[in-house]
Amino acid sequence: MKIQIRKGVQTDLPQVLDLIKELAIYEDALDEVTIKLEDLERDGFGSERLFHFLVAVNEKELVGIAFYYTRYSTWKGKILYLEDFVVKEQDRGNGIGTLLFEETLRVCKNKEYNGMAWQVLDWNEPAINFYKKYKASLSSSWLNCKLSKNQIKSLIP
Repeated sequence: MKIQIRKGVQTDLPQVLDLIKELAIYEDALDEVTIKLEDLERDGFGSERLFHFLVAVNEKELVGIAFYYTRYSTWKGKILYLEDFVVKEQDRGNGIGTLLFEETLRVCKNKEYNGMAWQVLDWNEPAINFYKKYKASLSSSWLNCKLSKNQIKSLIP
């Protein structure tokens, strides 16, 4: 199977949304996905581009994505934040993730970011083992915090 890694384009977004949902199913959190195709189109290709993505494509379909944006650290400066990194389940184990991840590292290097950051669930052993191959630092000391849109509305009238 020949795989091409390239920058994502707007016409990729329906398949990107499918992969986002596939990842959410894997993480047992599909009900958390509320984003719509229109949101991705506006936020990825509108007047203020909030994210970028790479895709892995075989001869006929999109089989993986690396979805990222720039995070700014007051300690480190520009950091590439890898929001989602997923390869279709039936295509895992064929080196596609390696191609996609390493192209994301090249983006980081070429844009002269000061590093790359992402999250991985503590039970996702295949992903953890993948990242360990790159000698990634895995932290257990930071906790994730968030407030939903509805929570914010209830706090700030």
